[in-house]
Amino acid sequence: QVQLKESGGGLVQAGGSLRLSCAASGRTFNSYAMGWFRQAPGKEREFVSTISSSGGRTSYSDSVKGRFTISRDDAKNTVSLQMNSLKPEDTAVYYCAARTAPYSSSYASSYLYWGQGTQVTVSS
Repeated sequence: QVQLKESGGGLVQAGGSLRLSCAASGRTFNSYAMGWFRQAPGKEREFVSTISSSGGRTSYSDSVKGRFTISRDDAKNTVSLQMNSLKPEDTAVYYCAARTAPYSSSYASSYLYWGQGTQVTVSS
């Protein structure tokens, strides 16, 4: 069983930055690929970014590529999402997720564990 807890959300102006963190419980964190997803009001949950268990492979959605950076710290059981040059369309609840496999994935259905989410609001 893995429990995930996101933090770092908030209100920011367009062009600003936020850093989201996800703290994970459990001894096998370093064997899990991790992902970030988001869901805006009235929209389906969408993929944002993912990182492999080794940290050696990352991928991003086209909408955030070049602006967001995912990273992980296995010593602290955390995964982070640095978000720069934020846009109003980035406004959403952001979710951290873990999959019981080392390889990263952009498919939400492949993730077993989910956090409760943190709200990010970008004002224009």
